[in-house]
Amino acid sequence: MDMIRGQKLKIADITANTPQFTLQLQLNAPFTIDFSCFGVDSAGKLSDERYMTFFNQPQSPCGGVTLVNNQSNQASFQLTLDKIPASIQKLVFTAAIDGAGTMAQLSQSSLRINEGSGCVFAFTGTDFAAERALMVAEVYRKDGVWRIAAVGQGFNGGLDALVKHFGGEVAEPTPTNNPAPTAKPALTKRVQLEKRIEQEAPQLVSLIKKAQVSLEKAGLGEHRAKVCLCLDISASMSGLYSSGKIQAFVERIVALACRFDDDGEVDVFLFGQKAHRAPVITLRNYQQYISHLIEHFPLEGGTHYSPVMKLIRQRYLQDDSDRKSPISEPIQEPVYVMFVTDGATSNRKAAENQMLYASYQPIFWQFMGIGRDGSFEFLEKLDDLTGRYLDNADFFSVKTPQEYSDEQLFARLMNEYPKWIEQAKQKQLLLRG
Repeated sequence: MDMIRGQKLKIADITANTPQFTLQLQLNAPFTIDFSCFGVDSAGKLSDERYMTFFNQPQSPCGGVTLVNNQSNQASFQLTLDKIPASIQKLVFTAAIDGAGTMAQLSQSSLRINEGSGCVFAFTGTDFAAERALMVAEVYRKDGVWRIAAVGQGFNGGLDALVKHFGGEVAEPTPTNNPAPTAKPALTKRVQLEKRIEQEAPQLVSLIKKAQVSLEKAGLGEHRAKVCLCLDISASMSGLYSSGKIQAFVERIVALACRFDDDGEVDVFLFGQKAHRAPVITLRNYQQYISHLIEHFPLEGGTHYSPVMKLIRQRYLQDDSDRKSPISEPIQEPVYVMFVTDGATSNRKAAENQMLYASYQPIFWQFMGIGRDGSFEFLEKLDDLTGRYLDNADFFSVKTPQEYSDEQLFARLMNEYPKWIEQAKQKQLLLRG
């Protein structure tokens, strides 16, 4: 069964109704080819960069696309379509020249579905001119049925241009005095982070997957935000720190941050008698973070919310003023503050004012009361505070952070945040999109 450019067929008619098959690409040319598969959403965009399957990322996270037998002029993709998540509507198979040359130099080339099936899309360089990349074929869903289209469309630019075309980001390579003439495009920040997690913090992989599931259920699978952890270091927190319970909680917040942001870091602020900016939590220091923290920031007598709340607002919005007016321009990424305390503040009115000022800004406050039952009336008041421009907070209490399973905690942290995002966009605190 030969295919011609523009032809479309049902996958089931080619593969005997099995969702698992191999797609083979053979491009005969005097140069090296980079083969890639872009898993794109209904808008045709790479909304999740982990679904770009190529030489540096040979398998999609669902296991539905795997690049095998990747050589200079040929490659095979093993596909299991029933593993592809619903968010991925189309798989686009591409070829890009690595180095000098154009697609006009191609001799007889082909795309084949399963060796021996007889389904072949053949093409040559006479179909192209100065293009340096090709969109060879698409495997896509229509009316719940997987189909394949023979595309054969030339594309100006190389692999990095394809990434940008599908909405991905290409990190700029580090400048050198003698750049390699055929250097590969740098990985995007999201892909770089995935690789760093695997290498530097493999213990977090399972937690991060659980966080991602909760975010997807909340409709935030592709959401980006800066995560900030605000910890009470008053003396009454001593037992929680020494028992390791706060350290275990920190690791869950790092996992959330790895899905919200692309730097794998969490900013930390502390409050007791005074407000402090603490060292950033990273993939390298997160496992010993609390023990080192307490060494440098001894627990203090007293609990004051307002100074640290103002410090956080100043840090992210460079706004030293306390006023009730919206920010001048909406921003792309909000700040998600995880605020942990075991008691009420000594100056309630000042804390209430900080919440009122913050309600005009793209900052969401997730309060968690920890420890004694029935001692968090003030946090409940902040959660329901009247007079705010926008409801910018949520509250819950636990005896210990381990009271919730990982899945339950991540779901609880997303209780009111998605609603706040939509309202913040309506109020023009956040950019739409």
